[in-house]
Amino acid sequence: MGELLRGRVAVVTGSGKGLGCAEAMGLAAQGARVVVNDLGTGIDGSGTSRGPADEVVAEIINAGGEAVPSYASVATVDGAESIIKTALDSFGRIDVLVNNAGFTRDRMVYNVTDEEWDAVMKTNLYGTFYCTRAACRIMRKQGYGRIVNTSSHAGLGNMGQASYSAAKEGIVGLTRTVARDMGRYGVTCNVIRPVAGTRRFEEMAREGGLKEAWARMWGEELAEERIKLMEEVNRPEDVASLVVYLASEKADNINGCVFEVWHGHIGIYVDPPTVEQVLQKDGRWTPEELAEAMPSTLTKDKVRELPPIFPF
Repeated sequence: MGELLRGRVAVVTGSGKGLGCAEAMGLAAQGARVVVNDLGTGIDGSGTSRGPADEVVAEIINAGGEAVPSYASVATVDGAESIIKTALDSFGRIDVLVNNAGFTRDRMVYNVTDEEWDAVMKTNLYGTFYCTRAACRIMRKQGYGRIVNTSSHAGLGNMGQASYSAAKEGIVGLTRTVARDMGRYGVTCNVIRPVAGTRRFEEMAREGGLKEAWARMWGEELAEERIKLMEEVNRPEDVASLVVYLASEKADNINGCVFEVWHGHIGIYVDPPTVEQVLQKDGRWTPEELAEAMPSTLTKDKVRELPPIFPF
């Protein structure tokens, strides 16, 4: 067992399966006592079960670590606050919060229902905020804390994922502000865009129509190649190592940063994003002047049909 997180207490939301499970196991392997939170829902957010959280807790304990389960929903204030309270009641403090809980209900924007939009926002964005707010109240008093949030490349814009994209990019903005609010108190907040063959991905690929959708976009051969890459090479454990590092004291200088991570790859985004080019004149631009100037300058290479955001 490692020593990077010896004596620390960590909460990982949505850690009953996939990426969250790998993160909880990785934190425990470095000495953290872990609250394994999972509502036990399906990939679309439906249903509940205590089984996933209990199984991960048992696995951590069998490996010589310490862990307790939480079955609360991050999508309500009371649920999120109870998750943080579980850490305090069980271990006396909270040092690390990994906001991982989330799901998507993919649909073209013109077909998204109010219920679907609200459900995705509540778990992904509101849940991240509710848990972060509750943890920050404790971390501020402690003078120490590490928060790692989970965004997605979908936040850059992805066909059929309006609600998920909006929620995940909202998490990036939230992260930047939490980093500014909490840095003075010894608390860091960073965000990752992971790529891994998670439970949701595997079920979507084989049963949820993802393979067919990718085949229409890229052709059957490339779609199958990318699905195989996700399922056999890009694993949740590849992401967990970065999360564990960011959760440690060693990462004290890293705050407000956005990372992408998959098997053998860790990248950091330029932040804030740079302005590529500027049109400048003495005075106000008229619409007619812009119609003349823009096509040969700022928007010269822009196209209506946008390329996919798949990072490799």
